[in-house]
Amino acid sequence: MPQAIDVRTATLGEQLVTWRQAAGAAGIGPPRAPVLYVHGVPASSRSWEPFLERTGGLAPDLPGFGRSGKRGDGDYTLEGYDRFVEHFLAHVGAERVRLVAHDWGAAALLWAQRFPERVERLVIIDAVPLLGGYRWHRLARVWRTPGAGELLMGLSSRRTAGRFLPASLRDDVFAHFDQGTQRAILRLYRSSPPARLAEAGARLGRLRCPALVVWGEDDPYVAASFADGYGAALGGPTEVVRVPAAGHWPWLDAPDLVDRVARFLDG
Repeated sequence: MPQAIDVRTATLGEQLVTWRQAAGAAGIGPPRAPVLYVHGVPASSRSWEPFLERTGGLAPDLPGFGRSGKRGDGDYTLEGYDRFVEHFLAHVGAERVRLVAHDWGAAALLWAQRFPERVERLVIIDAVPLLGGYRWHRLARVWRTPGAGELLMGLSSRRTAGRFLPASLRDDVFAHFDQGTQRAILRLYRSSPPARLAEAGARLGRLRCPALVVWGEDDPYVAASFADGYGAALGGPTEVVRVPAAGHWPWLDAPDLVDRVARFLDG
């Protein structure tokens, strides 16, 4: 039976934080570490609902996204989101987690590299590469350009987004795609040149927990070869799964991935 999902809010660091939470399935044996789902750009925690219904867990709206606060002085950088993960887990009282990161959810890997003993299992799905050799895709290069990025943001609409977003995500994204989210996206991309990404992943080898790396073969933003890059960089037993005919959100193209990820998280 699908787990019921609650939407919760709290104030952390003088900023509103919203997250989705579902209880895990009851079972025999000691309690498991909760699953922490960390979304990417320009999505919100709602993109994780198929997983939350299956596994339970926690899925915050990152600051600047969804229903969370979007302060003008927010720290919308890899380091800022690293600290957010630390503060959020302290708030909910989670000492250890099973971590699932998609796209810019890779920022949670900075937290994981600082506290590898707190990660019980790890799933990386089409994540921004914290690896050498990556070059930003065309849309990101525009966002990283002052003036051009602001202009493109201003021209964004549900119709133009059809070129970049799956239909099932479009309404939720544009329900929250206000000036605050646009500002967060531009600051995040502009603070993250390729050299900074590679530096941010320099200690991925410290993560020695079992890991699963899942990638859509047809991802137009991050080549599937970076799945192998993550597989080689992580320090524990790692399985790499490439999904044929799937894009940047591969579970939308191959729904059976939800069960596959859930089985891995269950160990």
